[in-house]
Amino acid sequence: MSFPLTFLFIFVSSWLAATISGAAGFGGALLLLPILTNVLGVKAAVPVLTIAQLWGNASRAWFGRTEIKWRPVLYFIITAVPFSIIGGLLFVDLPRRFILVGIGMLLIAIVVLRRLNVTRFNFGEKGLFVGGAVTGLVSGAAGSAGPLGAACFLGLGLPAVSYIASEAVTALAMHLTKTIVYQKFSFLGIQELAYGMVLGVGMILGTWTGKRIVEKLSKEKFLLLVEVLLVVSAIQLIFLQ
Repeated sequence: MSFPLTFLFIFVSSWLAATISGAAGFGGALLLLPILTNVLGVKAAVPVLTIAQLWGNASRAWFGRTEIKWRPVLYFIITAVPFSIIGGLLFVDLPRRFILVGIGMLLIAIVVLRRLNVTRFNFGEKGLFVGGAVTGLVSGAAGSAGPLGAACFLGLGLPAVSYIASEAVTALAMHLTKTIVYQKFSFLGIQELAYGMVLGVGMILGTWTGKRIVEKLSKEKFLLLVEVLLVVSAIQLIFLQ
């Protein structure tokens, strides 16, 4: 694939992925990671995806800025940020495959428990300390942990836009941290930054498209959409990574 076609392909891919994550609050990274791995290679895919997610999460936070719930956000990032640094430092050495399979199994368990109405699987605001630590560690080491962060916030019962924007702020904090770590260890070069910027523009447009979709969904349909995407994400993590 020629250089211009590669740029066009990843731009369109990022727009479609961000439309999904803009509507559900997550999922874009899981869709983009295998695409970027095939196009750019394993070593470049995670840092480029991190740059792209900076744009995607920043735009989701901006579009829903008036409905961000700052207290649970702060509980989450207090542990998520330092643990994302640890995960980023372990990026090369951890057995990524086993981590992703474990996440997939956990996500399916969360959805099943929610469907069985087992205390609605509510982590509570204080539980976000633990959720932030686990999500940050996995995000730094495996490249993405969006469904984990989404599962943590899903139990708070927030309105759709508030849920999406609040979770986006936490993801933004982690991706900023990982970008610094990846840059320090030379995982990011000029070409990776260029690809990340192209993906980022597609992410912003897709986020806007996703927001238009979610504004038309009822709370029940929105929760169903999130749970379906959690299961799809889990299947992808277990069988396709």
